[in-house]
Amino acid sequence: MLSTMGRVPLTLTHFLDRAGQLFGNVEIVSRMPDKSLHRTNYAAFHRRARQLAQALQHAGLKAGDRVATLMWNHYAHFEAYFGVIASGGVLHTLNLRLAPDEIAWIANHARDRFLIVDDVLLPLLAKFRDQVAFERVIVVSLTGAPVAAPDTDYEAFLASAPHNPTWTYPDMHEDDAVAMCYTSGTTGRPKGVTYSHRSQVLHSLAQCLPDAIGISGRDVILPVVPMFHANAWGVPYSAAMLGIKMVFPGPHLHPDDLLPLFESEQVTISCGVPTIWLGMVQILDARAGRYRFSPQLRLTVGGSAVPEALIRGFAKHGIEVIQGWGMTETSPLATIAKVKQTQGDVDDDVRFATHASQGYPIPLVDLRIVADDGVQPWDGQAVGEIQVRGPWITAAYHEVPVAEESFTADGWLRTGDVAAVTPDGFVRITDRTKDLIKSGGEWISSVDLENAIMGHPAVAEAAVVAVPHPKWAERPLAVVVAKAGQTVTADALRAHLAPLFAKWAIPDAFAFVDAIPRTSTGKFLKTKLRDQYRDWDWDAAARGDATPPIAA
Repeated sequence: MLSTMGRVPLTLTHFLDRAGQLFGNVEIVSRMPDKSLHRTNYAAFHRRARQLAQALQHAGLKAGDRVATLMWNHYAHFEAYFGVIASGGVLHTLNLRLAPDEIAWIANHARDRFLIVDDVLLPLLAKFRDQVAFERVIVVSLTGAPVAAPDTDYEAFLASAPHNPTWTYPDMHEDDAVAMCYTSGTTGRPKGVTYSHRSQVLHSLAQCLPDAIGISGRDVILPVVPMFHANAWGVPYSAAMLGIKMVFPGPHLHPDDLLPLFESEQVTISCGVPTIWLGMVQILDARAGRYRFSPQLRLTVGGSAVPEALIRGFAKHGIEVIQGWGMTETSPLATIAKVKQTQGDVDDDVRFATHASQGYPIPLVDLRIVADDGVQPWDGQAVGEIQVRGPWITAAYHEVPVAEESFTADGWLRTGDVAAVTPDGFVRITDRTKDLIKSGGEWISSVDLENAIMGHPAVAEAAVVAVPHPKWAERPLAVVVAKAGQTVTADALRAHLAPLFAKWAIPDAFAFVDAIPRTSTGKFLKTKLRDQYRDWDWDAAARGDATPPIAA
């Protein structure tokens, strides 16, 4: 028997129209390069996104054409998120933190036709413009400076749209591509992930569930995560769907800039990588009582494992930290770390430990753990690679043959993360496959060591990598940044780790540095650390030097 339900396509243009029709007076706030605040609302957003769509069509855009953006988080980027889609095009957010040559390679691989760029990023564009073939460059003048020929001013481009009040969206199928992002490319070339209307509609609905992130129309959202990183974790789509007040930080991402914005706009939810929040909690500790935040303020964190010490640190200030796990390929949310109703009432220790896990799968995401001997049980002990599938999880890369190392024959995404899952479904990632340390035949988790080291009160950040060892093949080396004004020694860290790890798992070597190199998305750049320390002088380490010289 067939259903009698109507077959209405799941498209993001529904979110665009809903925002304009139901939430026209709700504010959209952007911090500009000069730190002034630009204020608009959803009524203007709806009108201008539709103007952008018509202007793109008038300029020759065809269905499926890629429109690139090179932009910070602000109102015009939000308009592009929906205007490009409404035109029938595919939004391709370029990562402005990559090297110019890499940005050019990605733009060429995606075959981007048009580019929308902030005027403050024109110097970056100039470094690779002769390597790409954008047919048209549209410049958003955030500073108010005139746009030089031959580029097109964004406002003039919007005004070029034919005045047609009866204009309708082109025919769209829910499986049509709407956006694409490229992976960070830490191993090999970046790979393009293409998202559909359907995938992003379902992802938005799922992440707003109370037992997921729990986003509501009464929230005020500030996405610290860049809009060029995994669609800003889907927040722009969810915000338009619910008509939520949006607060964009522009290029100002230092905690000293974010904290006053949290206070003045009474932000209730923000999302970003752990490195952002590590710096912020240190400022809050130093300036206790300085800020008056919304009592509903909570922080969503992803991108890398969150130390339990960070979660406890924010709890002292009445701020909840919600960890999610995912990747560009999963849109990105796949799991959420919240206490389940089946756990009943729990004390703080259990609650914080739960929040420090990677959480359990959100609805519509299937997850399994696979090792060499097959699918592993959810018993909290068996370890293997996380594999996932679901309606917003990619099954292929843009113009890359489906490869065994990325996808299984039965259609699961191989994430490269190694984990165990408890009987209650909570994921505990032990490492990336490429970051595990095998020492004397034993596996050591760099993630577990990092989180434990960052639990020391004098440590700000720590990254652990494998370095070659003449006897044990590999040994863990910890690269440590101390908190401002504090000192920490290798002996103090070994004593801190001793109750938590077997002796053979504790690093023999510690390097104390001012900063740890990062990827464009804020993760520790372990490839660079491994290269930097691969010739570690173990003889000097044996003599007790905390940071022995690297051998020639």
